[in-house]
Amino acid sequence: MALQKTTPALRRMLVPLALAQFICSFAGSNMNVMITDISHDLHTTVQGVQVCITLFLLVMAALMIPGGKLTDRWGRKRCFSLGLGIYALGAILSALSTGLGVLIVGNSILEGVGTALLIPPVYILTTLFFSDTTSRARAFGMITAAGGIGAATGPLLGGVITTAISWRAAFGFQAIVVITIAFLGRKIEDPLPADPSRPFDIVGSVLSAVGLIVLVLGILAADNNLALCLLLLVIGAAVLGLFFGWIVRRERGGHEPLVSIKLFRNRTSSLGMVTQNLQWLILMGVSFVVSAYLQVVRGYNAIQTGVIFTAATLGILGASLVAAPLARRFQQRLLILTGFVAAIIGVAVLLAVVKHSPSPWAFAPGLLIIGLGVGVMLTPSVNVVQSAFPEAQQGEISGLSRCVSNLGSSLGTAVAGTILVSGLTSPQHSYALAMIALIVFSAIGAVIALGIPKQGRVTSEPSPTPAPAT
Repeated sequence: MALQKTTPALRRMLVPLALAQFICSFAGSNMNVMITDISHDLHTTVQGVQVCITLFLLVMAALMIPGGKLTDRWGRKRCFSLGLGIYALGAILSALSTGLGVLIVGNSILEGVGTALLIPPVYILTTLFFSDTTSRARAFGMITAAGGIGAATGPLLGGVITTAISWRAAFGFQAIVVITIAFLGRKIEDPLPADPSRPFDIVGSVLSAVGLIVLVLGILAADNNLALCLLLLVIGAAVLGLFFGWIVRRERGGHEPLVSIKLFRNRTSSLGMVTQNLQWLILMGVSFVVSAYLQVVRGYNAIQTGVIFTAATLGILGASLVAAPLARRFQQRLLILTGFVAAIIGVAVLLAVVKHSPSPWAFAPGLLIIGLGVGVMLTPSVNVVQSAFPEAQQGEISGLSRCVSNLGSSLGTAVAGTILVSGLTSPQHSYALAMIALIVFSAIGAVIALGIPKQGRVTSEPSPTPAPAT
């Protein structure tokens, strides 16, 4: 293909792909600073906004693997374009929301579905366009950097837009960026033809999505109705059990399942994915709890909250800059363990400062430590998972890895957020309980990291630090 030999043309095609990762990462982090503005404007509660944020992350997690599978059947460019169109519609509907229900349809469902359709083609097209290892690594570096910038600027830029104009303008900004991406990407050509005959596991897709959604809804129901919470948790677990039974049966019958059961039989990879899930659970849990506490209890506006969270952003970006040399000098499990220990220390600092300092800047040291911890262990976790499988299975394990990370993000907002909002009448107490829960999850992550088999240091260039879960 002549286009592949033209470096400027390839770079032009990389721009819309990187921008797509940027806006999806931005969307995943900017709503936390709008909690009070949205709740006041739409006459809802903090819990209502929490549900909206959690469902957005959950829809992405539930549909990311099916979205990746559809790229073969429908074509990568078509999925990318369709995802952009659905996302833009969701952003516009969110900006025009008249109530929480409309916002959930626009943000949680339409933007979530759009993201699940457009993100897999970003990585698949990049892999196809850049065939040699060096150029591919640079391309992925640009995409993951764009994702990091999106997540990093989400709270700050979202806070600036919300304070200066309105939270609705932040969704308008997303719509403008998505339309720009569609314009820039209009000349992208799919290197491979679509294969409409490629099998698609509809039953597996439905069972996995329903199981995950019901399970997380059960967690969200914990503060209102314990019986309903337990019922939903049991139903969700049962549906996920049916899902695993289905893919085992389908694979043994010689049919292509949604996810190969073989991916779950590798102990090293499985432990690595659990650490990925817990990393994002902790990061998003801290993000929601501290954001809600600062806005609802201490009365800070969106931009003030966004500025405070730049400490965590600087920590993640700073650690990411030294991820490659650290991976060459130290064992992967040691870096993951160090990251969880840092998270424990950072959350403990956040727990301590709430009683002893009225200054919002007292939260910065704890957020910085957590950011450094998460940044240190992101790349090693990806390396542990990806290196456990041959080249032929990299696409499949990457999709599962992103699904697990997104699920961690939704669980963090659901678990820690539910603990916080259930006791806002006693904010100090509920904040402390939420932070203690996050310390427990960090400790679990440290124990699991100890169980990862010892591996040699990374001798070649490690996988680029992944963009924040989208």
